Amino acid sequence: MSIRKALLAIVACCCISTSLFADTLELNPNHPQRHVVVKGDTLWDISSTFLRDPWRWPEIWHNNPEINNPHLIYPGDVISLVYRDGKPVLELTRGRPTIKLSPTARTSRIDSAIGSIPTNAISQFLSRPRILTETEVENAGHVSQAEDDHLISGTGSKVYVSNLTQDEGKDYSIYRINNVYRNPSNHKDILGYEAIHVSDAELTLQGRPATLRIIESYQETLLGDIVMKTDEKQIDNTFTPHSPESVTGGQVISILDGMSRAGQYQTIVINLGKRDGLEQGHVLAVRKKGAVILDKHAKGFFKPEINLPDERSGLLMIVNAFDRISYALIMNATKDIRVGDPITKP
Repeated sequence: MSIRKALLAIVACCCISTSLFADTLELNPNHPQRHVVVKGDTLWDISSTFLRDPWRWPEIWHNNPEINNPHLIYPGDVISLVYRDGKPVLELTRGRPTIKLSPTARTSRIDSAIGSIPTNAISQFLSRPRILTETEVENAGHVSQAEDDHLISGTGSKVYVSNLTQDEGKDYSIYRINNVYRNPSNHKDILGYEAIHVSDAELTLQGRPATLRIIESYQETLLGDIVMKTDEKQIDNTFTPHSPESVTGGQVISILDGMSRAGQYQTIVINLGKRDGLEQGHVLAVRKKGAVILDKHAKGFFKPEINLPDERSGLLMIVNAFDRISYALIMNATKDIRVGDPITKP
């Protein structure tokens, strides 16, 4: 074989190797061999300790057959990095498994499982978060009148609700429409209504209108607030971070609390939801739009405009997905994140 053919063969082998290992799972260069879980750890933190891309945790996790649910990780457990068939895997060893409560034979853990992300970062969404569709808003009841002609009602007050689907024994929640989220490409297209949970109430007398008594108040209840049966669904904080199959046309459409810019552990709203294949735990990248600048150094009298490339500015995790929009928590950010920034796969 000539030297030229040999060089071509080497180049071909290198190309094949590159294609085979282009998507190889990469470890964090500073990864430990083992990690003892402590209170306050999150699945994201532990994943970041071992992996360059924390959302690829499921690819390296080894299901220990003796553990019923390996994704429930407790303080005191030990996570070890080992190799199987030349590939890295993570194994879990129970650290402080049980305590015995005498005189009974019952055993139980004394620790709570760690969450995927910091609970305090999503505390405002842990109880009955609501994004309503246009149909839900239209079909909801509304506060028509309050006891003694009050304009503002609180705990213990009676309110009179029109257009309410009445079900004795069911609890009701009162909401106030805050933001109306619209499709960035078509403002006539409403993606959802943000409903602020202001109080809980019980049905005391059926009728038209129905009589409800406010049993717990988080904000004042006003005339016109909408009323719906209580949704007991709560966010599960033990989901596993993972990447979605595909992401198309996503962008940031709002930053909670009226901020113009967002950073780590702030919550944003994106214009993608369950209809687009998103679910809790999906990790997405947010990118900073490349600026459009005038190329002052171009030859000729007329200077053309050029678009600088988009750059990644942070990583998001979906904490609650609705039909057409989702709440996402910013897990890390290298630049300010703003409304209009595009969303892509990580």
